[in-house]
Amino acid sequence: MCGAELKTLPEGVQRVAAELQRLGHPQLPVMLDDAARTAQQAADALGVALGQIAKSIIFRRKPDGVAVLVITSGDRRVCEDKVAALVCTPADGGFRLGRANAEFVKAATGFSIGGVSPLAHANPPVTLIDRELFRYGDIWAAAGHPHAVFRLAPQDLVEWTGAPVADVVLAIPTESAT
Repeated sequence: MCGAELKTLPEGVQRVAAELQRLGHPQLPVMLDDAARTAQQAADALGVALGQIAKSIIFRRKPDGVAVLVITSGDRRVCEDKVAALVCTPADGGFRLGRANAEFVKAATGFSIGGVSPLAHANPPVTLIDRELFRYGDIWAAAGHPHAVFRLAPQDLVEWTGAPVADVVLAIPTESAT
């Protein structure tokens, strides 16, 4: 893409595309015909496994109001207690983490829920990367708009964000032997 094509994209997608170009990443955002506000919608539209969708979940750290970004695999659920243990300190009162509402997400990231990218945020969040994403060579992430996504490797997230890879998801129930 050259600069002219970027100007026709929504503002959030332009920011993500510009950041991807700055990083030298060869994969730029793709605009989908239908919205992909959920990981399942994105997986269906792309024809990939649900786990290949990198969900960007925003929490609000209560003591200081800082945004906490958890980039997790689409087929997993984030464990708030695990996240709080990693980003909140006993001096903060321990596990003081809350869900972020749409207004907070937009103000903190510059993106609306359903299009939160793992990069190009308005304000840099505290970031954690779910180790479950590394089950796949290629993953897809939101690109600043509910219709926009981009392809990357899990390792790209580590390099671009400098964030740690951590166990941040709920335990997966195992089937009992009968």
